[in-house]
Amino acid sequence: MRSDKENIIVKLTFDFSIKIIKFSEELRKLHKYEMSSQIFRSGTSIGANIREAQNAESKADFIHKFKISAKEADEVEYWLLLCQESEFYPNPTKELIPDLKSIIKIISKIIATSKRR
Repeated sequence: MRSDKENIIVKLTFDFSIKIIKFSEELRKLHKYEMSSQIFRSGTSIGANIREAQNAESKADFIHKFKISAKEADEVEYWLLLCQESEFYPNPTKELIPDLKSIIKIISKIIATSKRR
């Protein structure tokens, strides 16, 4: 299933992972290790599962990997919103949550389209 042409969701999730790494490092500098770890794991897992889906063994496997990415996206959104609303954590950059919402929409559309085919 892998193709050499550029894949927008692979690129978006990779770029998002880079931003998540930077935000996680900001948290670590503030000794917010638990939140940093949660955000790092769930935020970078989105792209890892999307990338893994590019080599899926079947359509069902492809959809399954995207569903895992959707769950991870929901989880990192939760952690980022906690940071945004808490006075004890730095506010995520203005890009992180909007970028994540775009990624979630694309993932949902890919899952829905893949199920119909």
